[in-house]
Amino acid sequence: MANNTTVTEFILLGLSQNPRVQSILFLIFLAIYITSWLGNLTIITIVIFKPQLHTPMYFFLANLAVMDISDSTVTSIKMLWDLITHTNTISYNWCIAQVFFFHFIGGALTFFLVVMAVERYIAIYKPLQYLLIMHQGVCVGLVTGAWLGGFAHSIVQVALILQLHFCGPNILDHFFCDISQIVKLSCTDTYMTEILFVLLVIKIKTHMLEGRHKALSTCAAQIIVISIYFGPSMFTYNQLFKVFPGEKFVAVMYSLITPVMNPIIYTLRNAEMKNAIRKLKRKIWSPRRISYSSCCSNFSSEFLKCRRCI
Repeated sequence: MANNTTVTEFILLGLSQNPRVQSILFLIFLAIYITSWLGNLTIITIVIFKPQLHTPMYFFLANLAVMDISDSTVTSIKMLWDLITHTNTISYNWCIAQVFFFHFIGGALTFFLVVMAVERYIAIYKPLQYLLIMHQGVCVGLVTGAWLGGFAHSIVQVALILQLHFCGPNILDHFFCDISQIVKLSCTDTYMTEILFVLLVIKIKTHMLEGRHKALSTCAAQIIVISIYFGPSMFTYNQLFKVFPGEKFVAVMYSLITPVMNPIIYTLRNAEMKNAIRKLKRKIWSPRRISYSSCCSNFSSEFLKCRRCI
């Protein structure tokens, strides 16, 4: 506490200190990030342009794809930049911004998975009342509520961090700024702050468990998504009072791998989505084949006319 200097930037150790390994990791995670964008963007495009998919389930699925793209972007852009440039510093303000958006989107995704589980529960157990319950206003309200819940969850955590003073160590053994490690670098007594963080995590987990119990009796895709996303993240944030060595590798699962898995899980297991993708592909390629064939037939007929004239 005698040291009154203020930390203006943090050093991220990343996944490796070896430049050659960093180059390999850059190619791997760039491929993962591009795959995540392509997969989720495909879902969004198909849901928008296919009228038969304008139902509550696919409306929620498209919004999940938007959240997955946003979630992976928050951590991937900075990590990819550090891997290719070998510069692992991040300013204090950008670090706080990354914490805010990471937990904003992650919190919204948490609430949204509960919403999707409830939607499937209603579709299966109350099919005759489904369209009356899940009308457009309710769907938009649930999505908005999930985003507002994520915002409230994140703004409280950022407010707690902004009260802390950082005057000494500034090294984070991670590839992005996260609360569990930032709190440990503070010069302030963080006992009560960590207690509040744990209470927030417990509250989020309670909502998640309620949705999971309903999802267990609906569809396997929900269970897979919830397990992949919440398993590693619960393991991380239940350890708020200590930083464990494998934390950043666990974070790779829920921050980078999950956004890639969701499109695969929801498209490969969904017949309507696969049929929509096939129809869209035929629609894209068939006009070119028709125009080419008509062009050839016109050319042949004109050529024959010329020969007759000769």
